[in-house]
Amino acid sequence: MTDNRRARLTLDEYERGVVAADRGVLARAITLVESSAAKDADDAQALLARLLPRTGRARRVGITGVPGVGKSTLIDELGTRLVARGHRVAVLAVDPSSALSGGAILGDKTRMMRLSLAPEAFIRPSPSGLTPGGVARRSRETMLLCEAAGFDVVLVETVGVGQGEFAVAAMVDFFLVLMLPGSGDELQGIKKGVLELADAIVVNKADGDNLPRAQAALADLRAALRYLPRKRQSWRPRVLLASGQTGESIDELWKIVEEHHATLQASGELDQLRVEQQRAWMWSIIGERLDRAFRSDPTVAAQLASVEAEVLAGRITPTAAADRLLEAFALSRKD
Repeated sequence: MTDNRRARLTLDEYERGVVAADRGVLARAITLVESSAAKDADDAQALLARLLPRTGRARRVGITGVPGVGKSTLIDELGTRLVARGHRVAVLAVDPSSALSGGAILGDKTRMMRLSLAPEAFIRPSPSGLTPGGVARRSRETMLLCEAAGFDVVLVETVGVGQGEFAVAAMVDFFLVLMLPGSGDELQGIKKGVLELADAIVVNKADGDNLPRAQAALADLRAALRYLPRKRQSWRPRVLLASGQTGESIDELWKIVEEHHATLQASGELDQLRVEQQRAWMWSIIGERLDRAFRSDPTVAAQLASVEAEVLAGRITPTAAADRLLEAFALSRKD
């Protein structure tokens, strides 16, 4: 007997399955938007166009922090509490990728044990595809699919390295930065720009013997924020102590997320923020497709190895090399 379970779905089947929150169909739809195949890309965009009217009503929260700060533990605790309150929670865990296989190497479902068992939750580890900053190429589309499936809270966890924070901050409404307890040293280990992106900063693992160090870090962060420009005039970034392990201040954290949403909604900034997200999405796609067109151009491909060799040998500057290849690309487009 032929097994048709993995037969290619039609757009109608994808749409019905996603809207019905069929986990199997949702997972396949996410795989579709992550695919680099031309046929899949066309179908993915057609599906997203159909589902777009059902999106935009979720709380979009980005969460970042250095490895070991306890992101997954905090998300597990926060998500479990939200599910208990009647929310449906999607977690997009953007993983670092294996340099050999390009696949996700972290087992997010094993790091969010309670949340992964909840029928009202959906956890999707996404391979970064080795993109700058470790951000999955189709994170925005994945988020929209989850919203169309009825998830009213979408948490996007980043690996906490490179440019990933900036890309995620451009696709969420609320950006949370987690910090480790310490004597102030963590301020030297995180980019000033990341702090400027934050709508809230949480000193995590503020429990047990860590508590005195966490309190010192809290004071340092509050002092630092006085000298940083506000991302939005209507919102002053909050700083608090919390523990994903014990659950301390997790409810308070979600109250801050809700307060932020109400504040931006009242000021009209939330609508503008969503417009900015759409613009950022458009330009990221333009950049990606230009890069793909450039690298796949036969004229560029024919010269690329030799030009790179000249740069490595110090015979030409990287700028001159880039100009030469871009000129070849432009001439190729004219032909």
